[in-house]
Amino acid sequence: MRQKLQGKLGFGTAPLGNMFRDIPEAEALATVDAAWDQGIRFFDTAPFYGAGLAEIRLGEALARRKRDEYVLATKVGRVILDELEDPSARDLGEKGGVFEFGRKNKIVNDYSADATLRSIEDSLKRLKTDRLDIVWVHDVAQDFYGDEWLARFESARTGAFRVLDRLRDEGVILGWGLGVNRVEPVELLLELDAPKPDAMLLAGRYTLLDHERALQRLMPTAARQNVDIVVGGPYSSGILAGGAHFEYQKASPEIVAKVERIKAIAQRHNISVKAAALQFSLANPAVASVIPGASRPERILEDHAALNETIPAAFWQEMREQKLVAPDAPLPIDAKKE
Repeated sequence: MRQKLQGKLGFGTAPLGNMFRDIPEAEALATVDAAWDQGIRFFDTAPFYGAGLAEIRLGEALARRKRDEYVLATKVGRVILDELEDPSARDLGEKGGVFEFGRKNKIVNDYSADATLRSIEDSLKRLKTDRLDIVWVHDVAQDFYGDEWLARFESARTGAFRVLDRLRDEGVILGWGLGVNRVEPVELLLELDAPKPDAMLLAGRYTLLDHERALQRLMPTAARQNVDIVVGGPYSSGILAGGAHFEYQKASPEIVAKVERIKAIAQRHNISVKAAALQFSLANPAVASVIPGASRPERILEDHAALNETIPAAFWQEMREQKLVAPDAPLPIDAKKE
């Protein structure tokens, strides 16, 4: 799959759905144009992002581009209705309030086969395209510590997974997998004999701030099965990029303190935290691509610069000494030693 992703740096479009703020249309479209100008050709979106708003904006921005020149991924598991609702009244669990500035269309969770096909059809219309390349099954483990996620996973297993597996085998899509912010459902899917995913989008679980479980359990299994990992949310909802959110909510004092320690080390070595965050995620050989989100053109330029920034070995050595990264986590300096 990694050969099809067209580069290590993609673009996550959640912010285009008015994530955390009301983003002007022109700014959103200019951000996609900036991504394109920087050579990004892998775009990831979802119906959930602003109740279809991110897909609409991405479709508008890419409409003048040749379809064969980029890779497009979206998600299933939520159907967007014409019926309207109050966004602030939605029960979205841990993601509550994230898209309160998005469209007011009602969002319905549905992982059945029929809903999967309908979701794909609706996404194609919003994206103004005739095909999708990758389809992720979205948030089957949202609010993981509640009681409903296993039932949601089972519904997806008998519905969305089988539909997407068939569409992949028929050549309608290039591949499929989960799009989640929990390690556990990815591990569960990889344990199944069939159907078999091609890649996984894991958001927020392989970052400088949170990588232990994925490192120990998921990454080795994915590598053995030839299932590529796409890392979403490398900045942990923004806290590693100068923002105030972690896990979609206001960061706790403990997280803020940890980030300050990382910042202090980065300042001593004259590097950016963004560079450390991106390059850390990509250093694991199981990771095929990383897709930070952005809502301003200048953020795209920062991401591109961060990917190419030179980070001295002493920075990573200090991060290990300070126990800010796991002792066995692959780091860019390790690859250079080989």
